[in-house]
Amino acid sequence: MNTAPGRDGKPRCTWSLVTPDMHHYHDTEWGFASRDDRHLFEHLCLEAFQSGLSWRTILQRREGFRAAFADFDPARMARFDDRDVERLMGDPGIIRNRAKIEAVIHNADRFLDLDAPLADIVWAFEPPRRVPSEWAAVTPESEALAKALKQRGWKFFGPTTAFAFMQSAGIVNDHAPGCFVRDAAEASRRAA
Repeated sequence: MNTAPGRDGKPRCTWSLVTPDMHHYHDTEWGFASRDDRHLFEHLCLEAFQSGLSWRTILQRREGFRAAFADFDPARMARFDDRDVERLMGDPGIIRNRAKIEAVIHNADRFLDLDAPLADIVWAFEPPRRVPSEWAAVTPESEALAKALKQRGWKFFGPTTAFAFMQSAGIVNDHAPGCFVRDAAEASRRAA
């Protein structure tokens, strides 16, 4: 867990210094708490697409994903059919992986079937506050979250994807100690 100065001299998590888009994402979104179901659903979908790829690849295509998947509106996505899958397979603005495309469409249906707000479900797995000492790929909480969503029929959402989602949605604050954004991200968790 290291920091390095950005172009403005402020210390940031080193992974964020790769591109201006990653820099902006780090400073304004990653690790900031969200309880907005639509926003959380978008993160779940994008994390499923990220599986096996870099987040930079997904971030560069996020607007393409939003356009292709009806701005991640679960009600609209749940109505996608085989023609939509074929349309998406031909869309160069997204990751064209049939299994992932079909999974996020399927998960939109599961979202509509939830017995509680998505935010209540995912935040129930918030771990105790901690200072990150090293990057983790899986935690007991991410394993439990993945299991809970799988029991609800969700696909393409294992423990590693769950942990990446928990970081991005602010359920976990893994900004490095010394990162100038860490305190603001933590304040957003307390307010959530």
